Amino acid sequence: MNFDLNYLLVLLLFSFLGYLIGSIPFGLILTKMSGLGDIRNIGSGNIGATNVLRTGNKKIALFTLILDGSKGALALFLLTSLLTKASIFNIYNVELIMSVVAISSVLGHCFPIWLNFKGGKGVATGFGTILFINLLVGITALLIWFLIAKLFKISSMSALVSYFLIPFLMAFYSVENYFIIASVFISSICWFQHRENIKRLLNRTEPKI
Repeated sequence: MNFDLNYLLVLLLFSFLGYLIGSIPFGLILTKMSGLGDIRNIGSGNIGATNVLRTGNKKIALFTLILDGSKGALALFLLTSLLTKASIFNIYNVELIMSVVAISSVLGHCFPIWLNFKGGKGVATGFGTILFINLLVGITALLIWFLIAKLFKISSMSALVSYFLIPFLMAFYSVENYFIIASVFISSICWFQHRENIKRLLNRTEPKI
């Protein structure tokens, strides 16, 4: 694969697009539109669906979950659509560009420029990208999340277990090395964003769902 200047520009362009889409703070937008106030002043201050649920509005929390999960998938859908229309599938390594966009969309959610780089934890957005990249891996990871949540009633534990296993699932179900590497990066981002939750889990002070 030849990393010429055009290739680098394509990678930068699509990674920037992925970051911008991922950085849309749906949790903040929906809570403000619903008159629930600034979600950053509620609970953990996180803009994700779990913290939105602490407002008591399950419908808004569900919409936040769906929209946050759709961001990564939307970025990848736009990418593949644009590459198809441009007829450059045979010129560039699409799997590499998809992997970069997947990572950048999760980074956008976790570190949005609009909110001083203080965003969510990337769980829903990450699931959206994984589902788009490999549907079987995504469904398996979601089932693991629901199983752990059912057993322990702790959202952060469910996310941590799921994202710990996602790279192994991707290695098992996928033959594309770029997707495996992307899953490692995405899982690492989510684990990093859960560092405070990990401390509370170890201290057995993590709140339940």
